[in-house]
Amino acid sequence: MQLVFKLIPQLIAWTVMVLLLLRGMPGRRGAVLISAVTGFSLGVAGYLLLSRLFPVTLPLGIIRSAVGGSFFLLWSVAVAALYRSTVRDFPLLRVERLVGTIYCAWGAPLLTGMVAGGIGASGLPRLDNSVLQLLAPLLLLLAGALLVLGARSAEQRLTSSLGVTPSAFLAALVALLLFSSSSSILLDLFAPLSMKVMKGTHDFVHQFMESILIPDHVFIRSAIWGYIGFLFGKEVGFWGGMVIWFTPALLIALAIRLEPLPSVAHIRQGAQRRRLLADAIRTKQYRLVIPALALVALAAAAYQSSFPNVEYWDPKPLAVTATPAGEIFIPRKGEVELEDGRLHKYLYKQGGKEVRFFVLLTPAGKLTVDLDACAICKPDGYGQSEGMVLCYYCKTLIPLDTVGKPGGCNPVPVPFTERGDGVHLDALTLVNSWSRTVQSTTSSKGGK
Repeated sequence: MQLVFKLIPQLIAWTVMVLLLLRGMPGRRGAVLISAVTGFSLGVAGYLLLSRLFPVTLPLGIIRSAVGGSFFLLWSVAVAALYRSTVRDFPLLRVERLVGTIYCAWGAPLLTGMVAGGIGASGLPRLDNSVLQLLAPLLLLLAGALLVLGARSAEQRLTSSLGVTPSAFLAALVALLLFSSSSSILLDLFAPLSMKVMKGTHDFVHQFMESILIPDHVFIRSAIWGYIGFLFGKEVGFWGGMVIWFTPALLIALAIRLEPLPSVAHIRQGAQRRRLLADAIRTKQYRLVIPALALVALAAAAYQSSFPNVEYWDPKPLAVTATPAGEIFIPRKGEVELEDGRLHKYLYKQGGKEVRFFVLLTPAGKLTVDLDACAICKPDGYGQSEGMVLCYYCKTLIPLDTVGKPGGCNPVPVPFTERGDGVHLDALTLVNSWSRTVQSTTSSKGGK
């Protein structure tokens, strides 16, 4: 039952995709149904096969690349569609028609089905029982095929006035793929997009201020630094990501809205002219339904990304103390087992300072000690999920095999000594490392 609940977003998205494919290619309904089922089956089988032969990051990377590439393609189509609706006689910008024709005629159901099937297969749980492990993908394939038939029945009940332009058709399919992938933190693209915008803004503003020596300028007051500090917050990344996220669908809707009405100057009868214009306006309004559907799917994807349905292992930090010589000792076994593969957090207090850090056993079988903070984001800490840790501030996923290595959003490593009884680290080094990290990521002058 939990499996069904987890796959509901992907299955709903898949049903609507097939419905759009049927409506977008009304003359090829039989081929669409066969291609969709075939593509979905190939996607499920391909993901399961690749995940067995290679690290799971490979099939996940293929799916992310396919969905991300379709989003970039949608951007080009949206710009071309808007330009074509305003400059109709410009012969070089026919990208929207060309891509729409190629995509609709050459394997749209097959390609869409493969990506959707791969996304669905990535959500299947790892089961110890071999019978259940075989039964789960079979049930997914059966559900995908049945939903194709359900989409066919639903499409036949839609009004014939609901037309689909190639650009709107592509926008809705891409938006539904983004919505489907956003239900998995491993495939979600909105959170990484927001993070890239946030970090890009930070790097640009930081380099600009450094280049004109603003940090040392006598006329820059603290109030101004407060406004500049806003540019280093995650809010800029979120809203910047939202702009990039929604703009293609909005451009396509605007392109449909700006398309000129048919010329009726050659028709003498006023009633006939009014009827033709009214029909054209009504058709245009119906054609806006698909871009509106894309916007709804994109909004749902952004919501799922912002509030993922994932539970992270985030233990309450255990208080530790230092010896008179300034050494902190964490036993290998005792209240916690350091080598159980889980993230174990600790809290060290010295004077008025508090330092959070954790100990973790990496997949390579080595212990690592790291601050519960990185060198880029504010020190909101990390949570652990299967095969990764997550930065709570920017939602960047860090594979467990890279924890302990400096750089990027990785937790800041702390020097330590591993002995047979446990982990030994210097308290002064720990406090200084935390102070440098927190100061560089929370100050409003020259940083976040």
